[in-house]
Amino acid sequence: MLYKIFKYFLNLIDPEIAHKLAIKIIKNPFIKFNFSDNKSHLNLIQNIFDIKFKNPIGLAAGFDKNAEIYNQIFKLGFSYSEIGTVTPQPQEGNIKPRVFRLEEDKAIINRLGFPNYGMEIIKERMVQDKPKGICGANIGPNKENATLIDDYLLCFDNLYDIASYITINISSPNTPNLRLQHEQDNIKKLVDAILKRRNQKNSKVPILFKISPDIDDSKIKNLCEIFLEKNIDGVILTNTSIKNKNSLLSRNKDQAGGISGDPIYNLSNKIIEKFYLQLGKNIPIIGVGGVKDGKTAYEKIKSGASLLQLYTSFVYEGPLVANKINKELSDLVKKDGYENISQAIGINCK
Repeated sequence: MLYKIFKYFLNLIDPEIAHKLAIKIIKNPFIKFNFSDNKSHLNLIQNIFDIKFKNPIGLAAGFDKNAEIYNQIFKLGFSYSEIGTVTPQPQEGNIKPRVFRLEEDKAIINRLGFPNYGMEIIKERMVQDKPKGICGANIGPNKENATLIDDYLLCFDNLYDIASYITINISSPNTPNLRLQHEQDNIKKLVDAILKRRNQKNSKVPILFKISPDIDDSKIKNLCEIFLEKNIDGVILTNTSIKNKNSLLSRNKDQAGGISGDPIYNLSNKIIEKFYLQLGKNIPIIGVGGVKDGKTAYEKIKSGASLLQLYTSFVYEGPLVANKINKELSDLVKKDGYENISQAIGINCK
């Protein structure tokens, strides 16, 4: 009830201001949440990327852009968090307003454009307050370098030794030309450069690629062949979409930018299934898009995801959403007679 009252007032103010306020509240050590359901469920524990995840639920990149609450997030039932997107140089992002709530659709449209403090400040924050759990770093190029590889390498050099894994963001629709990295020649060069740099650093940090939902079957096939050939560690499916807006109810539906939440749930599930049918269990998938309860989480697992991330439901459902999902997910796994959630991965694809 307290969160519902607080949410009512949050919805009266600009989404970005509300987001900053939420960050401050989560950071505040004097504000306590109800952690009565924050417990481990043995049937949700998995070992992915040689990392032990106590449950599949993580906080997607975009919420904790500047590495402010990654340690507090673990107290809310998330098993991992992903900071960023981090760019080499600080940047303001696109012109405001650039974030829009679509409450009738349980969705958000954003055209942020990677606003962040830059890799040096973010790295220093993580050095001063080392992650107490699994914390990935999502990296990308500055706006003017969207089609180049160097910015990814700079960020990798800066964060590889403190992040639990590195996500290569090639899929935001809000940085012009970034999605050109999905093209066959471009992605081959990018994958080779990142893997080569990891070898040069004598590092084993897992490297994941975050993919757009707005790609056709031929591109999916090309990406899967390249990822299998290069033996990358994982993929995140998917980023926000610039499609699926016509049927929305909100007056904000025509805003430019990527949409997240309920409207991309089915789209992301279909993309996950298509990737899983080609990747199998050789390359783990993190599923993103419309996860808001145990049922939606379970369907993504059954579509082929090993792990999950959420963002929009954290905004709409509140800070205890991860706990709620984990409890419901654990019950669904038991109901279907599985000892562990890993047994349900990809069963919709058989």
